[in-house]
Amino acid sequence: MTINPNLPLVYHPNYSFSFDPKHRFVMSKFANLYHYVQQQGLITNNLYQPELGTPSDLELVHCESYLWDLWHNQLSDKVMRRIGLPWSEALMARTFTAPLGTLKTAELALEHGIACHLAGGTHHAHYDFGSGFCMVNDLAFTATTLVKNKHVNNVLIFDLDVHQGDGTAAMLKHDPYVFTCSVHCEKNFPFRKHDSDLDIGLANNLSDTRYLDIVKNTLEGLIADLNPDLVLYDAGVDVWEHDGLGKLDITWQGIEKRDALVLNTCQSAGVPVATVIGGGYDRDHKRLAQRHAIIVEQAALI
Repeated sequence: MTINPNLPLVYHPNYSFSFDPKHRFVMSKFANLYHYVQQQGLITNNLYQPELGTPSDLELVHCESYLWDLWHNQLSDKVMRRIGLPWSEALMARTFTAPLGTLKTAELALEHGIACHLAGGTHHAHYDFGSGFCMVNDLAFTATTLVKNKHVNNVLIFDLDVHQGDGTAAMLKHDPYVFTCSVHCEKNFPFRKHDSDLDIGLANNLSDTRYLDIVKNTLEGLIADLNPDLVLYDAGVDVWEHDGLGKLDITWQGIEKRDALVLNTCQSAGVPVATVIGGGYDRDHKRLAQRHAIIVEQAALI
């Protein structure tokens, strides 16, 4: 197979910083992912870096007072507990930069047909509060920005993280130009779901064959019905059978087949696709980075 050395990749060094290695959220995974992809020879002159973000960038989709309070560490302890991450200046820097990375990835995908962000997928962030390790919603921000700037007419957000994209669904509920689809484990976080345009709740312990059939049929149907100008693909790897927060039984090879299926389906239909890494939880931080790298490796084969 031929590897594409020009696959656009997006990354910023502030995505990882000094952080409690025992925390459930693996902050080191972004740097580990970057280094692993580099070791695989997939980084040449194809790496792009987003600008540093600020709260004003996200005001298009988020409450201004929420952003101000978040940036200045003025949120209550209760609100921060719902987010699940300890506030720091480094956390704010990466939080507000990553959505610009997803936007840049989408712009590159529109130009090149496919592009991968080595971060992104903060789909639990809502208009005026954060949740589940997500503070601002890069998917809602990117889709809304592209439509507002008339770079696209319509966007499909195809979310295959094991957890429902509740924040994305709620924030884009009334947007006629962005279609949200979440294929997730039904009996898992968030326990209060918000209606996406299409939700497919999966039973616990679902395995590869049925899962891949659902993904294939769902995506092919949506592309045929919507004819989207862009697919934003949340390639969460927490569907893996041994993921710390998963509850599905998808093998490593199943994730590889899933990502290849999504990318090839989009490319065969002539629809640009921008990928984000979504969720993944593993005490073995190196193994987690390799799992997140699956989407990049599969994209490089397109």
